[in-house]
Amino acid sequence: MTLSFRGRAERLNDFDLPEIGALIGVGEDELHAVIEVETAGGGYDSQGRPRMLFEPHVFWRELPAAKRKGAERAGLAYPVWGTRPYPKDSYQRLALARLLDNTAALRSASWGMGQIMGFNHKAAGYDTVQGMVAAFMDSEAAQLEAMVNFIRSEGLDDELRRHDWSAFARGYNGAGYARHGYHTRLAAAYAKWARIPDTVVS
Repeated sequence: MTLSFRGRAERLNDFDLPEIGALIGVGEDELHAVIEVETAGGGYDSQGRPRMLFEPHVFWRELPAAKRKGAERAGLAYPVWGTRPYPKDSYQRLALARLLDNTAALRSASWGMGQIMGFNHKAAGYDTVQGMVAAFMDSEAAQLEAMVNFIRSEGLDDELRRHDWSAFARGYNGAGYARHGYHTRLAAAYAKWARIPDTVVS
């Protein structure tokens, strides 16, 4: 894995959404809705790196206890979410965290268009977090398939198929989903995409 986190950065093609969505029996509109709410529609940032958010409260949990105080002094870890504001670009913070504990740092970030937490790599279909991040560097299709794998692994495919946005949001984004209007944003994004003609797969 390169320090720059830049790989091939291949974008989705016209057939990825319907083909990958078919793995759990949903169409393009449902997947578009999740992607739009999670990352405003794209898997890479302006520098061609996977979209990523480093979570210091998760890093605190993932680190061995002996490393926590040092990470806290460096501003990289704290036990409670929201202790400090997030920087505009998480990659600088991630680079410093990797110096303390590479695997814990990668597990403590959400990655790609589905914003899959690194510690969920197995549910996303990867044996290691390093393998997941490397695949995400190369293609949005890998990011999308990992998102679908995670949805299926967490038993959220039924909720997505029946458009139960509250239940899906609770399982995908956590118990605090309603405070951020996650379910209403999903419903609005789905309604928007449902009005747009789907890709025709021959």
